[in-house]
Amino acid sequence: MNIKKARGLLGLAGAVAGAAGAFSGFRAARAKNDKLALANAIASIAVAITGAALAVRALRKDELA
Repeated sequence: MNIKKARGLLGLAGAVAGAAGAFSGFRAARAKNDKLALANAIASIAVAITGAALAVRALRKDELA
């Protein structure tokens, strides 16, 4: 396994872990009816999705090269 592929896999794992935390925060914010925490959780989910997309793109580029 080369360095670029390992970096992509670690990025994907980080995005998945971030998404898990964001969804947990989302559920907690909805339960407490906290609009600020809800906005933060939604933004965190967007960041996790973007990170996962970037990691997948990096992995695909590595396979094509």
